[in-house]
Amino acid sequence: MINYVAPVAKLIEEFSKLPGIGRKTAQRLAFYILNSKEEEAVSLAEAIINAKRKTKYCSICLNITDIDPCRICTSHKRDKSMICVVEDPRDVAAMERTREYNGLYHVLHGAISPMEGIGPEDIKIKELLLRLQNDDIKEVILATNPTIEGEATSMYISKLVKPMGIKVTRIAHGIPVGGDLEYADEVTLSKALEGRREL
Repeated sequence: MINYVAPVAKLIEEFSKLPGIGRKTAQRLAFYILNSKEEEAVSLAEAIINAKRKTKYCSICLNITDIDPCRICTSHKRDKSMICVVEDPRDVAAMERTREYNGLYHVLHGAISPMEGIGPEDIKIKELLLRLQNDDIKEVILATNPTIEGEATSMYISKLVKPMGIKVTRIAHGIPVGGDLEYADEVTLSKALEGRREL
């Protein structure tokens, strides 16, 4: 094991704390920074500091934003009768890339996972229910991930929302476009059958 000088060792240690970054990748990143121009390193450091200091969660939908409420919640072009419920701010970005959805969002910041000790009170379900009581929402679209945790979260929310007289829908899951049936597992195929629609 090579011992690096303290500033380099600290940089490698900090990079290795990032998700998906092992020791070797952390070393590569550290030496990339050391070999780059000082302005590039300063620009990266400033971008990290600015992102940390200037972003916050929207007080309405809980998505990340630099203004509160966020641009989606304050837009007059959005359909305010629909809320799409997602697990993570990255899911909002994915939905927005489709350019198909024009409603509002609610970010849960997680999913129910008894194995990890995450219950309904640990994610932003209470905030969703408050919004539904105060706003004129006609449909809640559950767009949690197609995992055991995502399905459990959707079922839990559905049981709370349906008695309020609000339509609850779930995004379809199934075979990805360009995928082959022979490589799909049984759960994916059964979800694809469930989500079928008339042509």
